[in-house]
Amino acid sequence: MQQQSDKLVLTTMVACLGGFLFGFDMAVVSGVLPLVQKQFGLTSFQEGWFVSSALVGCIIGVLFSGTLSDRFGRKKTLFLSALFFLLAALGCTFLPDFSLIVIARILGGMAVGITSSVVPLYLSEIAPDNKRGRLVTFYQLAITIGIFSAYLSNSLLQKLSVENISTWRLMFGVGMLPAVLFLLGLTLIPESPRWLKERPAATEDTGYKQLFEPALRRALLIGILLPLFSQFSGINAIIYYGPTILLKAGITLSNSLLSQLFFGAANVLFTLIAIWKVDSLGRRPLYLWGTAGATISLILTGICFYTGATSGILLLLCVLSFLAFFAFSIGPLKFVIAAEIFPDGIRAKALSLSIMVMWIADTIVGQLTPMLLHSLGIAETFWFFALFCLLAFIAVYKLLPETKGKSLEQIQSHWKNLIH
Repeated sequence: MQQQSDKLVLTTMVACLGGFLFGFDMAVVSGVLPLVQKQFGLTSFQEGWFVSSALVGCIIGVLFSGTLSDRFGRKKTLFLSALFFLLAALGCTFLPDFSLIVIARILGGMAVGITSSVVPLYLSEIAPDNKRGRLVTFYQLAITIGIFSAYLSNSLLQKLSVENISTWRLMFGVGMLPAVLFLLGLTLIPESPRWLKERPAATEDTGYKQLFEPALRRALLIGILLPLFSQFSGINAIIYYGPTILLKAGITLSNSLLSQLFFGAANVLFTLIAIWKVDSLGRRPLYLWGTAGATISLILTGICFYTGATSGILLLLCVLSFLAFFAFSIGPLKFVIAAEIFPDGIRAKALSLSIMVMWIADTIVGQLTPMLLHSLGIAETFWFFALFCLLAFIAVYKLLPETKGKSLEQIQSHWKNLIH
């Protein structure tokens, strides 16, 4: 029994290295960008392409992740992503030309796209029913730790060699260590037992037709709406305005990287609430409390900006409360729920579709946020995102059943019973 428990811990830790690399790879660019811009003399277009190239890779990676993991298995597909992470880190560290570095960024993005779909899929399939929520939420925790680690290593490297613009290569190079650990760790963990059981069906290309059957339409709607709302929740606006909010709240930090550390640490801390409560309190209550709290927090944040009350501690408390509500509900639970609401034969493809929606929504919000801030104003932008948090509350209240402690077969039966 203890041996099985130890094996489950090891397997979860190795799989979650994919989440760590996801977070690290997406966040490290914040410290890298100004240095790369200086070294290569980038135009504004090149600067935008350097950042968004990884997002292009994410969409490509997640697009093929479902088919790859069905055909070759979850473990082999994760091994491919680990290899991509390592090659991307090596490329960004040592390749001389900007165009080659962009190719490495795309490769890293493909690795992120694959892990963003396959890791929660794998964890949901190896987990005991009463621990499934917790294990998949560890993946979100790993992402937040990866983000925090990227900010921390960027800050330390920047302090060690402020004048050396090649510091950005070291920032990328740090990612080689977890990538190697991920590669080696994957040799120690088993293949998903559910994939081995379903392998004859999985090797046939069933397409996405099954998702549109009456029994799965509600599951599909949930799988699309939750990642969509997670990106339109306002988290990007908070991250975008994080340093400014801290400054206006009277907290003096030496640079923006340290302020990112502050919010990164808060995100890690609040995600622990989800791990603590997701399998005891349940998905539905956490989501309802989280979306309601996020809505109120964003409304109050907007009021602070609207009334000019941005110089005290109130604004900081509003932002931290939003981060707390997001981190224990909207952030992690989209992975938990999407990984458990679909039947075995279509789960990989359904999850890749769900995460694809997340990445497309992320792209839209990235383009939309600066335009909203410019045309509507800061307060109105926060209220815009508050509206989406309210819509998320309504959608969860109307559509989402409680799935804690239920087997994946029981959840599948629930959808079938709805149409009878």
